[in-house]
Amino acid sequence: MDIKEQLRLIPESSGSYQFFDKDNTIIYVGKAKNLKRRVSSYFNKKHDSVKLAVMVPQIVRIEFIITNSEVEALILESHLIKKYKPKYNVLLKDDKKFPYFLITKEDYPRILVTRKRNKNMQEGKYFGPYTNAKSMYTTLDLLKKLFPLKQCKSPKFKDRPCIYYQIGRCLAPCQKLVTSEEYKKLIKNVELFLSGKQMQLVDELKSLMEKYSLSQEYEKAAKYRDSYFDVLKTIEKQKVVYENTNINQDIISVSTNDYLGGISLLQIRDGRLTNKKDFEISKNDYDTDSEIISYFIKEYYLMINPEDIPSEILFSAQIDEEDKQIFEKWLSAKKGSNVKVKPANNKKNNDILELALKNSNYHLEEMKVKSLQEVQNNYNEAGSYIQEKLSLSKFPHVVECFDISHIQGTNTVASMVCFNNGMPKKSEYKRYKIKTVETGKPDDFQSMREVVYRRYSRLLKEGKPFPDLIIIDGGKGQLSSAVEILSELGVKNQDIISLAKRIEEVFLPHKSESVIFPLNSQALYFFQRIRDEAHRFAITFHRKLREKSAVHSELDDIKGLYQKNKKLLIDKYSSINKISKLTKEELMLLLSKKQAQIVYDYFNTGKKQNG
Repeated sequence: MDIKEQLRLIPESSGSYQFFDKDNTIIYVGKAKNLKRRVSSYFNKKHDSVKLAVMVPQIVRIEFIITNSEVEALILESHLIKKYKPKYNVLLKDDKKFPYFLITKEDYPRILVTRKRNKNMQEGKYFGPYTNAKSMYTTLDLLKKLFPLKQCKSPKFKDRPCIYYQIGRCLAPCQKLVTSEEYKKLIKNVELFLSGKQMQLVDELKSLMEKYSLSQEYEKAAKYRDSYFDVLKTIEKQKVVYENTNINQDIISVSTNDYLGGISLLQIRDGRLTNKKDFEISKNDYDTDSEIISYFIKEYYLMINPEDIPSEILFSAQIDEEDKQIFEKWLSAKKGSNVKVKPANNKKNNDILELALKNSNYHLEEMKVKSLQEVQNNYNEAGSYIQEKLSLSKFPHVVECFDISHIQGTNTVASMVCFNNGMPKKSEYKRYKIKTVETGKPDDFQSMREVVYRRYSRLLKEGKPFPDLIIIDGGKGQLSSAVEILSELGVKNQDIISLAKRIEEVFLPHKSESVIFPLNSQALYFFQRIRDEAHRFAITFHRKLREKSAVHSELDDIKGLYQKNKKLLIDKYSSINKISKLTKEELMLLLSKKQAQIVYDYFNTGKKQNG
């Protein structure tokens, strides 16, 4: 069944949809209020998004699951993404690695640290996730000092309390030295602290201190007094963000580069900055900050307790209005009270948003250093394996990869990307407009001949070194074209291969059989990364050429309009449609009176004569 037939069967209901490729692998999971309209939109228009331009041609099958509401669709989508980890979805790194605090479900509960949270684990109340284990254990030490909870799962002695009681770190419930009612108050205070409700906790501790003082239970009053002052000291260390102590917010900011995404979440409780959490996003090259934030909101708030959800969630980028409404409906229902979800784009929130962005930028820099070390360590092994498997003449330190891009035969372009020891070296990237292929008649073989000739004839002319390995995106035909040109240039003993997408086959010159790398190998992952980067770079160039052709062509028809003013108009308004609707007064805000008149006349009175 082809795509058109599949689209006809999709209902106009809310639900989740899944896209499959030719290998029957789920490559994308989404959700929609109207499945038919949303899924059809992928196939009914040209996409500016590079991600969609790459993904949509790979879709061969569509499945969907109908739900009763958009909120159900959102939760289902998140579960499917976690289960299948589709390559074109943004993924938060596995939350099972993040530790939680667990208050156990026992007659006298304990507080534990656990890294797993599922139905098979111990019952109780979870707080987290915490992304900084060191900070978490510091908090645990403070909790044990403030609140002397039970330390041991079972009594160490039958007739006396253990040393934790002697040093004031336990109330010895195993020896019945504390009532169940008293212990429950202690647990309630721990929950207030972990929920960020320190001001409420301060009031509670002060009330208990005064209560026991009045009843002349001075030992208990002294313990609550000590806890009261310790919590006050903790609060004093926290930055005051708002004078209004009723403000409870989460501020989410995202910082990304081509390969990494870092998210920082600042927690504002009772008007104070109480905590920061950093997350790493597994992101492909084509996702926007808005998409990442939408996915993060779904995944993060599925993990946490309802009472830990603040009344406001602010973030550093715009998100889809439909998503915003669904999030508010879902989170309000989960929390049991109204939750606002909105971008932090007003003056009131500028300072806290700037602080969040500083944190996410710093987190991204840390990730870059860590990622570079990991890639380079992995590449030593992967490069050796590639050299041995393909019988290369030397270790592939410097690798260059070529890709050809055209849409319906227009604006054929090529890209060359360079990786050095497993990492992109963007200063060496090259883009080429193909000159020898007739418009409307794409010829990938001739395009590859041209670009390989231009690249390596220039290196020969300039006396520069060749890469250790050349990769051609394509099959045997494209590889033969490239080998032919290198031979004509007199280049000998150059390692060159091609990578075909069908089953990720690697072809070698003058050999009929392809080489297949294991699907889970670092070597194949490297080939896919460099091939995808070349593809991304080519498609981005192709899109820019099309946009330039579409936007600039009509402005070029306006006689007497200066080139610098064309650029001013394009930079300011980005589209011909917007420019054509401007009044003369609006144009004069940007151009001189005479130049504004020329543009205004062209679009309103003198277009035919002028053109």
